[in-house]
Amino acid sequence: MLSPKVKRNISRILPFGIIWLVSSWVNLFMDYTITDGYNYIAKDSIVLTTEIFLFSSIAVTVVGLLIGVIEVLFLESLFRNKSFGKKIVYKLLLYITFFFVIIFITYPYAASLELQSHFFDKKVWEKYLNFLTSYTFLNTNVQLGISLLLSLFYHEISENLGHHVLLNYLTGKYNKPTEEKRIFMFTDMRSSTSIAEKIGHIKYFELLKAYYAAFSNAIINHSGEVYQYVGDEIIISWKFKQGIKHNNSLNCFFAMKQALKDKTDWFQKKFGVVPDFKAGIHYGKVTTGEIGVLKKEIIFTGDVLNATARIQGLCNQYNVDLLISGKMLEALQLTAEVKTKALGEVTLRGKKESIALYTTVDEKEVVRGISDS
Repeated sequence: MLSPKVKRNISRILPFGIIWLVSSWVNLFMDYTITDGYNYIAKDSIVLTTEIFLFSSIAVTVVGLLIGVIEVLFLESLFRNKSFGKKIVYKLLLYITFFFVIIFITYPYAASLELQSHFFDKKVWEKYLNFLTSYTFLNTNVQLGISLLLSLFYHEISENLGHHVLLNYLTGKYNKPTEEKRIFMFTDMRSSTSIAEKIGHIKYFELLKAYYAAFSNAIINHSGEVYQYVGDEIIISWKFKQGIKHNNSLNCFFAMKQALKDKTDWFQKKFGVVPDFKAGIHYGKVTTGEIGVLKKEIIFTGDVLNATARIQGLCNQYNVDLLISGKMLEALQLTAEVKTKALGEVTLRGKKESIALYTTVDEKEVVRGISDS
């Protein structure tokens, strides 16, 4: 079984291969049209045959996937804190080198197929040298540049909007409102106002970025989706089946706690404070759809969001870090290691019906148990 993190990375890398393949086919069609069905073709160009078409399609898809792997697994973290200008320069130099190596390998191989000769044949390399000084070489680089630009543009937009959000926009999944059953976890940083006053608002903003970043792996590894960042609050969501599978929604909370614990010394050294948070978990039906004219968003609406926010707001009253609705607890299949405590029923503000609330017992021990497992 692939982990949620691996599945997520695969889903982010695959579009690179698809974009490069489709882009190459569009460019091929344009070249075919311009050259009148290849009746007018430069001497350094390779005549398109079925074998060469299949080879080039596979090769360009592999190149796209390699670009995706480089972007997602290496450059994303490497350039995260770099300025936009430095990102452009570094990536430009990297990909120029990368493209040259790819062309150095793929063109001679394709030429050897056309000439029905071996890779090291003198005629193959004469054709290659002619290619490097030709208009075809320039055109190839332009085509590669377009493919790169499209794939990088897609990746940047996807990372800013959220991978699933962009796919939903492109497929039009939520053009019409859709009813879904979802789990929500509302989290809120403790003592955020006093922390901001203590360290100053600029330093607090840096802390907030580090605080969000610390949760990334926990959320990804438990199949969560960040719905919104609202100040120092994070709203995390799961489709119902994903959220109860392996108790993802609850274990995500424990993993987030552990992530902060692991960085206690780092936060203390850098900011002089260690952030902590409280959370509420609940589920229910929501209506999901696109909304907005000047700015479009995919939003959730439904009573469950207000209820979860109010459940989280009661953490201070009960002096706990986590509150789970009784309805949510019944949906989970807790192991013997996770002990819960009933806190009674409460009528949430604006509601008529009461709701049962629970918390975990000795959360520090639970977090330690999750970490060791």
